[in-house]
Amino acid sequence: MKSSIPDNLKGKDLYQFLVQNKSLVIAEKKYNTKQSDAFRLSSASVDKDGNISKSVQVNKDDAESIQRSCVINSCLVLDSHKDLHIPGLWKKSLQETKSFYLLQEHSMTFRGIITDNVKAFTKRVTWKELGIDASGDTEVLIFDSTISKSRNEFMFNEYKNNQVKNHSVGMRYVQIEMAINDEDYKEEFAVWNKYYDQIINKDQADDDGYFFAVKEAKIVEGSAVPLGSNHITPVLNTKSEQAQDTQKEPPTSTQDEPLTKSSDWVEAIKEYTFIKI
Repeated sequence: MKSSIPDNLKGKDLYQFLVQNKSLVIAEKKYNTKQSDAFRLSSASVDKDGNISKSVQVNKDDAESIQRSCVINSCLVLDSHKDLHIPGLWKKSLQETKSFYLLQEHSMTFRGIITDNVKAFTKRVTWKELGIDASGDTEVLIFDSTISKSRNEFMFNEYKNNQVKNHSVGMRYVQIEMAINDEDYKEEFAVWNKYYDQIINKDQADDDGYFFAVKEAKIVEGSAVPLGSNHITPVLNTKSEQAQDTQKEPPTSTQDEPLTKSSDWVEAIKEYTFIKI
């Protein structure tokens, strides 16, 4: 479904349209299917002390499976869909969902599955650890994945050769707020002021004049993509035991257990129209 926001509206005319059609615009964002857009970031890795660097992991030529920790999403980045993901938005979904797929380019087919041997969790990292020259930190959604040559040989080789630079999350919005940089719109301006200082790419927010703060979302899948709408989604070549779960759940929680069941995925497909970002 095409967005109802007219492309030719700017400034005050755009803000007025957004506020007058707020319910429709948010409903569209909840139900539209979106594809990844053109951004890229070099891959990163984690050293023996758990510090993220830009070196690459050495692979054995005869390996039949490899471990990769993939940043599926990073918060506080204003993406090309005007969305700002707020830290904590994945907490409920991680607690409730027992399994996830890592897919090739959002292809929900047998050929598109890279692995279902995935452990999903969130982690706080600094922007500098992610290769961004900025102070402060953010929350990232990580899929700690075992990738087997026998399951998807092409993507196995892409990961093995460190060719995967970006990832993308298949998701369903649950709680979302509209932010507008105009004090004439009191409610939307309050949301803008609440989150603006946290945005890593403020120039984009200034140019757009509005964004959508995503406070809760349902994870459906994560994908390897050539280009992502959120460009800070690299590979972190680290072992799962080096990562600390942001939500501080006990070891028996869904955020700390391998997510390998398939029945939850079937139910998710029945219940959710997923959004690819």
